[in-house]
Amino acid sequence: MTGDPSRRWLDLGEFIRQQRGSARLSLRRLSELAGISNPYLSQIERGLRKPSAEILQQIARALRISAETLYVQAGMLEPRLDAEDLTSRILSDPHISEDQKQALVQIYLSFRREHDAQETAPRGEQG
Repeated sequence: MTGDPSRRWLDLGEFIRQQRGSARLSLRRLSELAGISNPYLSQIERGLRKPSAEILQQIARALRISAETLYVQAGMLEPRLDAEDLTSRILSDPHISEDQKQALVQIYLSFRREHDAQETAPRGEQG
Protein backbone atom coordinates (compact mmCIF):
# COMPACT_ATOMS: atom_id res chain seq x y z
CA MET A 1 0.00 0.00 0.00
CA THR A 2 1.21 3.49 -0.82
CA GLY A 3 1.46 6.57 1.40
CA ASP A 4 -0.62 8.71 -1.01
CA PRO A 5 -3.94 9.39 0.82
CA SER A 6 -6.10 9.30 -2.32
CA ARG A 7 -4.48 6.04 -3.39
CA ARG A 8 -5.01 4.60 0.11
CA TRP A 9 -8.81 4.70 -0.31
CA LEU A 10 -8.57 3.04 -3.73
CA ASP A 11 -6.37 0.33 -2.23
CA LEU A 12 -8.78 -0.13 0.68
CA GLY A 13 -11.72 -0.44 -1.71
CA GLU A 14 -9.88 -2.96 -3.84
CA PHE A 15 -8.96 -4.97 -0.75
CA ILE A 16 -12.59 -5.04 0.40
CA ARG A 17 -13.71 -6.08 -3.10
CA GLN A 18 -11.14 -8.90 -3.13
CA GLN A 19 -12.25 -10.10 0.30
CA ARG A 20 -15.88 -9.94 -0.81
CA GLY A 21 -15.01 -11.99 -3.89
CA SER A 22 -13.11 -14.53 -1.81
CA ALA A 23 -16.12 -14.85 0.48
CA ARG A 24 -18.37 -15.20 -2.58
CA LEU A 25 -20.61 -12.38 -1.46
CA SER A 26 -22.44 -10.01 -3.77
CA LEU A 27 -22.18 -6.30 -3.12
CA ARG A 28 -25.81 -6.32 -2.04
CA ARG A 29 -25.32 -9.25 0.36
CA LEU A 30 -22.24 -7.71 1.98
CA SER A 31 -24.05 -4.41 2.42
CA GLU A 32 -26.92 -6.27 4.13
CA LEU A 33 -24.56 -8.20 6.41
CA ALA A 34 -22.61 -5.04 7.28
CA GLY A 35 -25.74 -2.97 7.83
CA ILE A 36 -24.78 -0.25 5.35
CA SER A 37 -26.40 0.83 2.12
CA ASN A 38 -25.51 -0.82 -1.16
CA PRO A 39 -24.56 2.52 -2.85
CA TYR A 40 -22.36 3.51 0.11
CA LEU A 41 -20.49 0.18 0.02
CA SER A 42 -20.07 0.55 -3.73
CA GLN A 43 -18.55 4.00 -3.22
CA ILE A 44 -16.17 2.63 -0.59
CA GLU A 45 -15.05 -0.14 -2.94
CA ARG A 46 -14.41 2.43 -5.70
CA GLY A 47 -12.38 4.62 -3.31
CA LEU A 48 -14.89 7.47 -3.44
CA ARG A 49 -15.77 7.42 0.27
CA LYS A 50 -13.61 7.44 3.38
CA PRO A 51 -15.36 5.10 5.81
CA SER A 52 -15.20 5.63 9.55
CA ALA A 53 -13.63 3.11 11.89
CA GLU A 54 -17.14 2.00 12.88
CA ILE A 55 -18.13 1.31 9.26
CA LEU A 56 -14.88 -0.59 8.69
CA GLN A 57 -15.62 -2.66 11.76
CA GLN A 58 -19.07 -3.52 10.40
CA ILE A 59 -17.58 -4.50 7.03
CA ALA A 60 -14.86 -6.57 8.71
CA ARG A 61 -17.43 -8.40 10.83
CA ALA A 62 -19.53 -9.15 7.73
CA LEU A 63 -16.44 -10.41 5.87
CA ARG A 64 -15.32 -12.35 8.94
CA ILE A 65 -11.93 -10.71 9.01
CA SER A 66 -10.33 -8.67 11.77
CA ALA A 67 -11.20 -4.99 11.93
CA GLU A 68 -7.47 -4.43 12.49
CA THR A 69 -6.82 -5.67 8.96
CA LEU A 70 -9.12 -3.01 7.51
CA TYR A 71 -7.80 -0.31 9.84
CA VAL A 72 -4.27 -1.02 8.60
CA GLN A 73 -5.47 -0.96 4.98
CA ALA A 74 -7.15 2.40 5.65
CA GLY A 75 -4.02 3.82 7.30
CA MET A 76 -5.73 4.17 10.67
CA LEU A 77 -3.28 1.78 12.32
CA GLU A 78 0.35 1.05 11.70
CA PRO A 79 0.82 -2.51 10.54
CA ARG A 80 2.40 -5.02 12.84
CA LEU A 81 4.53 -6.31 10.05
CA ASP A 82 4.85 -9.86 11.25
CA ALA A 83 1.17 -10.32 12.12
CA GLU A 84 -0.20 -8.30 9.21
CA ASP A 85 1.95 -10.03 6.63
CA LEU A 86 0.96 -13.47 7.82
CA THR A 87 -2.72 -12.55 8.18
CA SER A 88 -2.78 -11.06 4.67
CA ARG A 89 -1.09 -14.11 3.21
CA ILE A 90 -3.55 -16.46 4.90
CA LEU A 91 -6.52 -14.41 3.70
CA SER A 92 -5.25 -14.30 0.13
CA ASP A 93 -4.49 -18.03 -0.15
CA PRO A 94 -6.73 -19.45 -2.90
CA HIS A 95 -6.12 -23.05 -1.80
CA ILE A 96 -8.08 -23.00 1.44
CA SER A 97 -11.72 -22.21 2.16
CA GLU A 98 -12.97 -19.02 3.80
CA ASP A 99 -13.83 -20.97 6.96
CA GLN A 100 -10.30 -22.40 7.07
CA LYS A 101 -8.80 -18.94 6.55
CA GLN A 102 -10.86 -17.48 9.37
CA ALA A 103 -9.94 -20.34 11.70
CA LEU A 104 -6.23 -19.92 10.99
CA VAL A 105 -6.33 -16.16 11.44
CA GLN A 106 -8.30 -16.38 14.68
CA ILE A 107 -5.95 -19.00 16.12
CA TYR A 108 -2.90 -16.99 15.10
CA LEU A 109 -4.28 -13.74 16.54
CA SER A 110 -5.22 -15.46 19.81
CA PHE A 111 -1.66 -16.75 20.13
CA ARG A 112 -0.36 -13.24 19.44
CA ARG A 113 -2.63 -11.72 22.10
CA GLU A 114 -1.53 -14.38 24.60
CA HIS A 115 2.12 -13.68 23.82
CA ASP A 116 1.64 -9.91 24.07
CA ALA A 117 -0.15 -10.31 27.40
CA GLN A 118 2.68 -12.43 28.77
CA GLU A 119 5.26 -9.87 27.67
CA THR A 120 3.41 -7.01 29.40
CA ALA A 121 2.60 -8.94 32.63
CA PRO A 122 4.86 -8.41 35.63
CA ARG A 123 7.49 -11.14 35.95
CA GLY A 124 5.80 -12.98 38.82
CA GLU A 125 2.43 -13.19 37.00
CA GLN A 126 3.54 -14.90 33.79
CA GLY A 127 2.13 -18.34 33.28
